[in-house]
Amino acid sequence: MTAGLIVAGGGMAGLVAAARASELGAPTLLYEKGDHLGGSMLLSSGVIWRHARWEDFRRECPTGDSVLQRLIWDRLDDAIEWLESLGTPVVRGETGNPRTVGKRFDPAGLRDALCARLAPGSVRNAQAPLEGHRLAGALILATGGFAASRELVECYIAPAAALRLRASPWSTGDGLRYALRRGGVLSAGMDEFYGRNMPAGPWGEADYVRLAQLYATRARIFDEDGEEFFDAANVTWSETNVAQATALRPRAQAYYLLDGEALGATVAGRSVADMVATAPARARLQPAELPFVAPAGTVCAVHVTSAITHTIGGLRIDEGARVLGADRQPLEGLYAAGVDVGGVATGGYASGLAQALVLGCVAAETAVTDRH
Repeated sequence: MTAGLIVAGGGMAGLVAAARASELGAPTLLYEKGDHLGGSMLLSSGVIWRHARWEDFRRECPTGDSVLQRLIWDRLDDAIEWLESLGTPVVRGETGNPRTVGKRFDPAGLRDALCARLAPGSVRNAQAPLEGHRLAGALILATGGFAASRELVECYIAPAAALRLRASPWSTGDGLRYALRRGGVLSAGMDEFYGRNMPAGPWGEADYVRLAQLYATRARIFDEDGEEFFDAANVTWSETNVAQATALRPRAQAYYLLDGEALGATVAGRSVADMVATAPARARLQPAELPFVAPAGTVCAVHVTSAITHTIGGLRIDEGARVLGADRQPLEGLYAAGVDVGGVATGGYASGLAQALVLGCVAAETAVTDRH
């Protein structure tokens, strides 16, 4: 098969880009270096969403690229309809959060529906031929950001040895490195990431959603030295900012201290006590077991560690998903989608799956149009 278009990465963004390009009639090759398709999307809850109001998006991600934000906000509803037209199974027709609109899909079903749109023989289980290769057409970078690269995380975000990974192990910054060698430039927010505070101790891929400790608004938050480093009143609704702050503390760890009122509270429809109970026993502590003197009224504590799901900074693109160079002009034949793209959610948090879906479609459409 001769490809007019190469897609590097078989996660959500790459699958969307390859499926959409194939639908538009472009000969496409999809390269995935891991042992299966789906990437970090398979490890997610499958909720694809946007902020309910444009003003909310801008307020919650105030330093993000407003052009890209508007692109995703405007196109997401139609993109979700496109997914449904492929036969993608919908688990729930809403997000369960009044701040957002969208739908929850079955991750495995989503992968399978997209794969069904790819031409036979178009998927290669190998690293995309980024170096030393003369592209026959265009290249879409959709390699999942750099959350799994210790070197790049250490360079841009936090001490990587302590920060746990809550994502695909193959998201090692291949697209970022290649684009930079081609003259691409970085977005704002390279030191930001979306992640969760998870229980300290062992956990695996099956636990990424179930074990997330999402009640920082009800806790007092201390580091291992006994410093209360984050005021619960400043925790954002997504809790992204407290995970980022925890990443910068000793060993990227913290303690959530809870009193009786906090344990009896409900956050986003879930009981705090139930979320605490999901943590392994070794992470649930009595006040006397803490390495510092607990404040009066503390009933229990949970030892947590910061875990990175995906990066927020990345490559700068235009509204057609073309990778930009230092002169703000597009690099010929080079496009990016998903979290290889940076700057969308800078200063806050927005749906990584929505970014993958919309930019995957846009990259494919622009690449096909640019070829003609």
